[in-house]
Amino acid sequence: MNPLKLKLLSEFFILFILLPVSLAIPFNIWVKVGMVLIGFVYILIVLKKAENINFQIKKNINWKYLGRRILVTFVLVTVATTAYVWFQDKEALFYVPINKPKLYVAILFIYTFLSVWPQEIIYRTFFFERYEALFENKTLFIFINALVFSLAHLFFRNTLVLVLTFIGGIIFGFTYLKFRSTTAVSIEHAVYGNWLFTVGMGGMLGFPGMEA
Repeated sequence: MNPLKLKLLSEFFILFILLPVSLAIPFNIWVKVGMVLIGFVYILIVLKKAENINFQIKKNINWKYLGRRILVTFVLVTVATTAYVWFQDKEALFYVPINKPKLYVAILFIYTFLSVWPQEIIYRTFFFERYEALFENKTLFIFINALVFSLAHLFFRNTLVLVLTFIGGIIFGFTYLKFRSTTAVSIEHAVYGNWLFTVGMGGMLGFPGMEA
């Protein structure tokens, strides 16, 4: 096997399979935090030095097309999730923004900048720029990306979270390949993710105080 390909496959296994699975195993939380930070710093260094990625907002993004695409998907997401919460736990529907507005705003800010943005750097920018040469079939490439993105949420031990993140991974993968923009895909991710906190599904994502 080509040494470079072997290196990339080994890196892929450690970062996107071994590390996420280890986070689902009970052991010291600070060790887990340290592992994640080390992995994230490594990814930033590789993006800068090996992939020559500069984190600047692209100027040629078709924002109107992106906005229409997000709007259509958002309508589908809102209908499906509102119906789900209504039938599963009606009291949770919009409970947090109505009853805990300060917490709600804080969670949206924390989630957007400390969860969505790092996730998109790792699972879209790094993943697609680093491993694209390994996959001739783009559909398979996006499918693999969605699988490992779902795997990253294994520590929640929630089947619905795994299903939603897999679907999200498919959507975000297509968005990144279309626009090649961390900003664009982060905006889309933040819109759908923040809606889950709004509608009453934040508790399954581990944020405290999000339950009715």
